[in-house]
Amino acid sequence: MASRALVPLQHQQLKGEGMQKNVPAEGRTRRVLQDIGNMVAERAVEVKLQAQPIARAFCTELIANAQAAAEKNKKPIKDALGAVAGYGVVVKKGGVATKVAAAQKIVKKPNPEEVIVISSDEEDEGKCAGRRKSKDGPSRKNVKTLTAILTARSKAACGITKKPKDLIENIDAADVDNELAVAEYVDEMYKFYKETEDLSQVHDYMIKQTDINAKMRSILVDWLIEVHRKFELTPETLYLTINIVDRFLSIMAVSRRELQLVGISSMLIASKYEEIWAPEVNDFVCISDNAYLREQILVMEKTILEKLEWLMTVPTPYVFLVRYIKASVPSDKEMENMVFFLAELGLLHYPTITSYCPSKIAASAVYAARCTLDNSPFWNETLEHYTGYSECQLKDCAELLVSLHSVAAEGKLKAVHRKFTSSDRGAVALLTPAKSLSSKSS
Repeated sequence: MASRALVPLQHQQLKGEGMQKNVPAEGRTRRVLQDIGNMVAERAVEVKLQAQPIARAFCTELIANAQAAAEKNKKPIKDALGAVAGYGVVVKKGGVATKVAAAQKIVKKPNPEEVIVISSDEEDEGKCAGRRKSKDGPSRKNVKTLTAILTARSKAACGITKKPKDLIENIDAADVDNELAVAEYVDEMYKFYKETEDLSQVHDYMIKQTDINAKMRSILVDWLIEVHRKFELTPETLYLTINIVDRFLSIMAVSRRELQLVGISSMLIASKYEEIWAPEVNDFVCISDNAYLREQILVMEKTILEKLEWLMTVPTPYVFLVRYIKASVPSDKEMENMVFFLAELGLLHYPTITSYCPSKIAASAVYAARCTLDNSPFWNETLEHYTGYSECQLKDCAELLVSLHSVAAEGKLKAVHRKFTSSDRGAVALLTPAKSLSSKSS
């Protein structure tokens, strides 16, 4: 009997059946996201071969023939019936047995679908690493050769082995979250300051002055320190005032009568630049005991700005002092007051200002203060890293500052000594000068 294959529903409808609506095809019901990266099981398409329905009359005839054949051959009828029930009928015609093949359920597997497996990068890297590891084998252990051992022993015998350096402390680690500390580029800022400090440093300019000398300049600075303290101005203002005075005197000759006027106008400019509430012009008129009129101060202010080409942003010693004091760890208030005391003594001394750059004066003040307070070691790797100076490079300037400290109490210019003998400054001026730096005097 003929049989035919039934095509799956998604491709062809069964004969005699109407159109089926909304029947989800098996091949289309795929999970969109969850199937990604997983192997898709091969789906077998079952093709059933079914025999055509057997007519009742024909079936009755077959059973009758089977019974007759069973009686002749004396075979149990149940075998014949079982054959019919299994759609397998044995019919003998002319002594030849003919077997009708029963319809069997045949499972036909189609060609396997092409499946694209998407795996994660981590799995691919793990597989690749596993393959490389299997190829390369276990990593080789670090074993020192005889040559390396002999070389190391030779260096040790000659004393040329590298000794471990002291750790350089990161002084900006605590200011990472402080936006005003600009810790991320503060090192670049101070590198720029050191590169440009020579442009604002003054050299011996007294040879250009005919009516004033270095002693008069020291008297002016001593008086400006008193004025600065009376007005309660910031330290930045004092250092910038002295810088403006020196730069202007190095450019223009000034008479003795106008020297104090230059100092007043310079402090007025520095106060406007550094202070939140700068003193008024009339305050400087009063502090000078009406020696100059208001108009004279304003005219001199304009003259100074024109001569200096309005350049007020310059690295003074104070700029470096703040940084170097921070690098002098551990640091306390006594250390800070001693550094500023020695630095302001340097401001008074004309040869100090003209002989050494601002950064070297600041570094020498820190070194001399550590020697005075007996902070051991006097100089370390951290200070050398942040200042850029070694201990031997600072010896001369530090000895000069210590010599100024030793004669400050007996000198005529006592504004700095009086300022740092007060209790609010820790009375550091009364401490004994550093003995390790007192061998030479200037």
